[in-house]
Amino acid sequence: MSDISKDLAALRIPQEERASRGKPVLVTLIVLLVAGVGGFGVWYWSTALQAAPVKVASVNVKAGGPNAPSAVLNASGYIVARRRATVSSKVTGKVMDVLIEEGHPVKEGQVVAHLDDTQARASLNLAEAQLAAAQKSMAEDQAKLAQAEVTLRRREQLLKEQVVGKAEVDDAQSVVDSTQARITYSQQQIGVAERQVELQKTMLADMVVRAPFAGIVISKDAQPGEMISPVSAGGGFTRTGIGTIVDMTSLEIEVDVNETYINRVVPGQKVEAVLDAYPDWRIPAHVITTIPSADRQKATVKVRIGFEKLDPKILPDMGVKVAFLRDAPAAGDAPRAPAVIVPKAAIRSTDGQQIVFVLNEDRIERRAIRAGLETGDQVEVLSGVRAGERVVIEGPQTLKDGDKVKVQF
Repeated sequence: MSDISKDLAALRIPQEERASRGKPVLVTLIVLLVAGVGGFGVWYWSTALQAAPVKVASVNVKAGGPNAPSAVLNASGYIVARRRATVSSKVTGKVMDVLIEEGHPVKEGQVVAHLDDTQARASLNLAEAQLAAAQKSMAEDQAKLAQAEVTLRRREQLLKEQVVGKAEVDDAQSVVDSTQARITYSQQQIGVAERQVELQKTMLADMVVRAPFAGIVISKDAQPGEMISPVSAGGGFTRTGIGTIVDMTSLEIEVDVNETYINRVVPGQKVEAVLDAYPDWRIPAHVITTIPSADRQKATVKVRIGFEKLDPKILPDMGVKVAFLRDAPAAGDAPRAPAVIVPKAAIRSTDGQQIVFVLNEDRIERRAIRAGLETGDQVEVLSGVRAGERVVIEGPQTLKDGDKVKVQF
């Protein structure tokens, strides 16, 4: 037994020697691991920098040909009526009847409603009675004046014959003068009464509401029995209008144009309008004027557009999209260069400049461009690229001129 124990003890490795033997192996493994990771990282980043993955799209020629009128600006707005009125009365009163309905045409001056005129008629009758009384009073004074003048002449004759004294002649003259004064006053009273009659007739006429111009009724806002007033009074129980009339011959388009592009709009410029309700109907129109005032909140300028020809399908407050057109070249002019379009995603902004990255074999070239009209997800490019070239539409934000790229499909 003692011999076997000694043999086993001879085979045992001391703890200090075991630790010293394991350290080189561990260090070697760590070094190999770090070298492998570092080599992979270097390979990965060098590969990524050499060929950045990108997606590209072709630069296409804009449809319509180079010599066709093309849009230089798009905008949206609404159909508006230059002549539109909510017809109301000039006085507060009770509605007796309403003679209009939605969709019905009306003529200028046509009666659209009657108000209760009982009080107005009574006031007119009173004014006419006062006028008649003033006229009768003046007639009485005129008769008295004629009698006073006769008496005055008689006394003047008797004075010449020395039958009466001077005092009696003076009395007769005083009666004539006072009667003439009363007649003058009566004439003024008659004038006041006549003006009062005219006023009451006007008040009575105001009980009849008439259309201010010819048009179409688009809303009926009051019913018989309701109160109506030219001003808002009485809360929700008092109407401020009988109905709304629109002159359909005054329809036009109003659009808001970004002030950045307002220089592309000029009076008389041709416009193509498309109603949201009829997307396949292209309506010829033209610019009437640019309203000389900008909206500082929206940074837009309002533009008025007139139709070349009106149509019954065009209705107020309809949504509309318009394209401001570039004039077609005149006969004999040099042909215009073909307009090209690129996807909107291809355009980037750097230092206030619009650029695209053009693919040149396996590298990209940075180019400054001048962008034009946006149509959906396509943008017209006025300069900087040619048809047939390919531009980057998706790729790293760190792309720069001369970078090597790999096209992904």
